[in-house]
Amino acid sequence: MPFASACSTRPAALDAVAEVCGRVPAGPWGLAAAFFTPQHARHAAEILAEIRRLSPDAVLGCTAQGVLADGREIENGPALSLWLARWPRPVSLKPFHLTLERTADGPSLFGLPDELLAPSKPSAVLLVADPYSFPADFFLRRLAEDAPGVPVHGGMASGARVAGDARLLAGDAVHSDGAACVLLQGEFGLRSVVSQGCRPIGRPFIVTKADENHVLELGGRVPMEQLRGLYASLPEADRALFHSGLQIGRVLNEYQGEFRRGDFLIRDVIGIVRDTGALLIGDSVRVGQTVQFQVRDAASATEDLHALLQRDAATATAGGALVFTCNGRGTSMFAGPDHDACAVRQEAGPVPLAGFFAAGEIGPVGGQNFVHGYTASVALFGEG
Repeated sequence: MPFASACSTRPAALDAVAEVCGRVPAGPWGLAAAFFTPQHARHAAEILAEIRRLSPDAVLGCTAQGVLADGREIENGPALSLWLARWPRPVSLKPFHLTLERTADGPSLFGLPDELLAPSKPSAVLLVADPYSFPADFFLRRLAEDAPGVPVHGGMASGARVAGDARLLAGDAVHSDGAACVLLQGEFGLRSVVSQGCRPIGRPFIVTKADENHVLELGGRVPMEQLRGLYASLPEADRALFHSGLQIGRVLNEYQGEFRRGDFLIRDVIGIVRDTGALLIGDSVRVGQTVQFQVRDAASATEDLHALLQRDAATATAGGALVFTCNGRGTSMFAGPDHDACAVRQEAGPVPLAGFFAAGEIGPVGGQNFVHGYTASVALFGEG
């Protein structure tokens, strides 16, 4: 089998890792990904050693407040989820550890492999990072310059209360800072589905005046005036969502004739500047960009995830999936448990699946990598 997964909720870390390793086929494997709750953090080295007995070419993993395993989402209590992959066609896997250091010339990333900076074959990066020490946005901007088009999937480790609590697995080492990564190159059959859980309301607007993250004019009018008109046109249910957490979507490809799900980068509407009626948002904008207001609730998030999975033709032929979902989703957003894990398996079939609840999810939208919130970043893998 090219993919396998297993999960254990045993309270003792060594029992848990022995159980998951005993429930999967023997190696050698290509990639091993392991996600485990903070109860197991002090045994990270032993967990890694046991997983390496399966003879993977690369190991990736981290601590998280909750994990995903096949059709389950374990949000409370100890848990360890293991996912394994091997491809029949040539795929090279290179684990590496990234750190940020301050130099005389400004911040610099250390640990980037040469193969990533000058890729000669199809490439992708899986990344899990410590939120206290690793600026994921900075890395993604650097990658966009040096290796444009290389997708990145992953998330920020969660469940750590203070800096240094997180545990990251990268190859044969355990780290408590930076980012643990694996570079995949070759025919690994990756398809990306990034569901930001929103739906658009109203109509698109052109930004006609802006300053950094201040939108000063939309369609030639003060944003406050446009919002008043939008609110008046909404049904009662959407008005409630408008008040509880309005979002804004920035179109990433202005050359499209029409815009649909997956075409927007969703960011928070932070507030209105009372004196000017300008809009303050969680992103930089420039004149000429197209934006559309968005709302998010459980129903919208469910619809968005299923619609994007159904739209991707590779979903039906996926062999395995890694899911990095926000720690604000799960039962905090949805009425019942196991929402995102079940949605992926409902659309892709009973594929081996693993992942974790992240403190910031990473995935590509419109061909560009971003850090998201309240998002499910799904990496679907085929056999090549």
